[in-house]
Amino acid sequence: MTLQTQITERPLITCSAHATDPVAAVAELRAAVGGAELAGALLFCSHTYPRDALAAALNEGLPGLPLIGCTSAGEVTDRGYDSDSLVFIGFPAQDFSIAALRFEALDHFDGEGAQRAIRQLVASARLDHAAYADELYQVALFLVDGLSHREELLTMTAQHALGDIKLIGGSSGDGLSFRETGVFHEGRFHTDAAVIAVLSSRRPLHVFSANHYRPGPAKMVITEADAETRTVFEINAAPAAEEYLRLTGSSATALDAHFFAAYPPMVRTGGQSHVRSIQSANPDGSLTFYCAIDTGVVLSIGEPVDRLVQIRDLFGALRDTVGSIDHIITFDCVLNRIDAEDRQIVREVSKLYVENRVLGFNTYGEQFLAAHMNQTFSGLAIGRANLSPTS
Repeated sequence: MTLQTQITERPLITCSAHATDPVAAVAELRAAVGGAELAGALLFCSHTYPRDALAAALNEGLPGLPLIGCTSAGEVTDRGYDSDSLVFIGFPAQDFSIAALRFEALDHFDGEGAQRAIRQLVASARLDHAAYADELYQVALFLVDGLSHREELLTMTAQHALGDIKLIGGSSGDGLSFRETGVFHEGRFHTDAAVIAVLSSRRPLHVFSANHYRPGPAKMVITEADAETRTVFEINAAPAAEEYLRLTGSSATALDAHFFAAYPPMVRTGGQSHVRSIQSANPDGSLTFYCAIDTGVVLSIGEPVDRLVQIRDLFGALRDTVGSIDHIITFDCVLNRIDAEDRQIVREVSKLYVENRVLGFNTYGEQFLAAHMNQTFSGLAIGRANLSPTS
């Protein structure tokens, strides 16, 4: 008798829906799932869907399915960059398990209590897979209200409690309205909330984060800021918006999302440079940031690298790490999308995403390990099923 090997394919169940009616959109998701048994699923949805109606449709159309997700500032579907859509990613029960918990009232976040709850979640997940612990891959998926201003605290707290399980995630959006975002868990959308889920599998799981900029020569020091509201009033002892515009060397007069995407402030920490994006320019001449900022921080104005080359190289490195890729779940900053539109490379970026089976959403910020960042292309690469012996 000769031993042979074969690949037992258990691909993720994925679907994107574009029907404007929530019931019709969820019907498309239900059709994609068919009779598949899922351990759980992710859902990323346009802010244009009425949330209560969408939640009701999901509960009726996909009853009993553990589902987490959030509203977006744009979606990444099987078309590439997309909008006014739903993205569904289902994890087959034979290959995955997923367990989640939610934190609410983030202004009153209890760090010690959260760490205890997360450690219990991790212990339970590992106990469930004790029989093949040496072959187990685990990551933590994190979704948080993108208007909460609590991402840094939650991310650091969660990663500390997770230990060697790496965290990846994104901040929910509402299409640049900045009014209200939603995180979906246990059958409804929640504001001022975050969800963390431990995803376990014997299939390769690898998290990553990259940005498309390098620090330029222009420097700025934050000389007056309100850390609580992420508002900067002075840069280099001058009015913040005025000095930022001067340092970019641009002749533009309007400071908007397109401008912020093209000239991202960058900070160097831990030997690496990260973007700290600006959310808005305010009538009083101040600037509001997407992430933590405070007096004394030194920033550079970022300059773009060749994004297409960088993305191709990244996908090659991911294949080297996990082998054949089932899908890549992305948390891709909305400013990346805006900048791609302005540089007229949306079609090329979308083509690369489609070719490499990238699905996800455009965020108000990304979480990678213990850090909350902006203007990154972050995500989770999931390998295909391993070879298994048969007779």
